[in-house]
Order: sequence, then structure tokens, then C-alpha cells
Amino acid sequence: MYFVVKVTSGQENIAANILQSKLSKGDAPIYSIIVIEGLRGYIIVEAQDELACRNFITKERSIKGIIPKPMDPADVEKLIATKSTAQDISRNDIVEFTSGPFKGYKAKVLKVDELKSDITVELMDVVVPIPITTKMNTAKIIQRANAEGS
Repeated sequence: MYFVVKVTSGQENIAANILQSKLSKGDAPIYSIIVIEGLRGYIIVEAQDELACRNFITKERSIKGIIPKPMDPADVEKLIATKSTAQDISRNDIVEFTSGPFKGYKAKVLKVDELKSDITVELMDVVVPIPITTKMNTAKIIQRANAEGS
């Protein structure tokens, strides 16, 4: 079962490392700890059940709590798949936002920062085009740059 664990925003990797270290020292029924880039303030823990997860994360630094309802494995797969498909966005691609305040808008990619998983885009069909930097996993490619001959 997958559980969403609330952590201090920006401390997802630190919290996961703390839990990983704790896991290597004990025999808790924890199967995986997942950090998804762009999912700020949360990590996903695969555990035997909610009680095992709750006991495992209790009294750890940077960890604020657990959302008691287990997450559907298909939703976890979607989150992981979104991350991997977002990696192949490149300069001059046309993307459409799938989440966030610009959901449904189309934009041209100006710059890609793979290290931070950020893209800088310019919205299309707006009066004044302004560059916007956002996470890669908030957009999907609808037209490749090389397809249009750029």
C-alpha cells in the first residue's frame, strides 16, 4: 500500500534520506520510499499498512504526518511516468499545460533546465508574451520542434 507522507516543503530528499537510513537499521515492513520531483511537501512510502507507515515516520525530522487514505498504485505509476516523459522536452517544442494556473494553455519552450526539471516557456495566444519558468511535469509535448523544421 502506498501512503502520502507530508514533509517540510523543499526537504523531500532530506526526509527520504532520513527514512532510508532508518530503514537500513531496522526491519520495518516498508518496501519503498519515493520522492517525485515537483511534488513539493510530500513523499510516498510503500508500506505493509497505515500503522506500519505511521510508526515508521513518527518522531522524524522534517516529517509532519501522513494522509491516512492509501494511494492507488495506478496513481503512483502516473506520477512516476509523468516525470519520465517530461524529461524529453526540448527547446522550441510546443507544450500544453496539464496542471497548475496555466492548465490548458499552449506555450513554446525557450529553455530547458534538466538539473532542476524546469522549463522556461512563452505562452502562445496572449497579447504580451512573457517568459514563465515552471516544472517540466506540469506540461506535455503536443508538437516537437524538429517536426516543424525549426
